[in-house]
Amino acid sequence: MTTVIIPGMPDPANEPLNEPMGRLDAFDVGPKKLTVQTEFFARPNWRIESKVYLAGALKKVYTEDLSQTPESELQRTIDQFHRMKIDEIVAGLRKLQQ
Repeated sequence: MTTVIIPGMPDPANEPLNEPMGRLDAFDVGPKKLTVQTEFFARPNWRIESKVYLAGALKKVYTEDLSQTPESELQRTIDQFHRMKIDEIVAGLRKLQQ
């Protein structure tokens, strides 16, 4: 069997066998809702993006390259990255309150 890679077409070899789950958390911040959504993308390289929304408006996007991460570590890495971003946001909000 021969595999042919056509430029611009998805590379099935780049897909993880078990695609990891993303994360979604929402918090009330005063009268507004703060939402943190973390997603996994396999193309063009493995990466995760955490998007921060306030009252439905996109405020910030954080990206992490996972191209060197073993597939067995993807879910744990996504969970840690998501939790780290939430912790950073909470720390920033607490500073603003002081």
